Amino acid sequence: MRYWKVYWHHDFTAEPVAIYSEIGPDDGESRRVEEFRGGRTGWADERREHGGTSLADVPFGDIEEVRAQAEFTAFVILREEFEGAWKRAMGESA
Repeated sequence: MRYWKVYWHHDFTAEPVAIYSEIGPDDGESRRVEEFRGGRTGWADERREHGGTSLADVPFGDIEEVRAQAEFTAFVILREEFEGAWKRAMGESA
């Protein structure tokens, strides 16, 4: 598994400002957490969706492709950081 955290720099109130992705060996997203301005979160996995969040329907490539776009700041993160975001979004203590 790979784990990414992507900040999306924009002014859209209905869109997330941070996206955490768990990416499997097939380059498909298996879990996602979205954080919005004001503290609202959404999440999705392969069976469920919450808060308007859904998994990407296209395979993920190299993180450098995301970093090359000015509106994004992207990081490879550890599983522990992803799990912390997942637990917060699910309403559990980290």
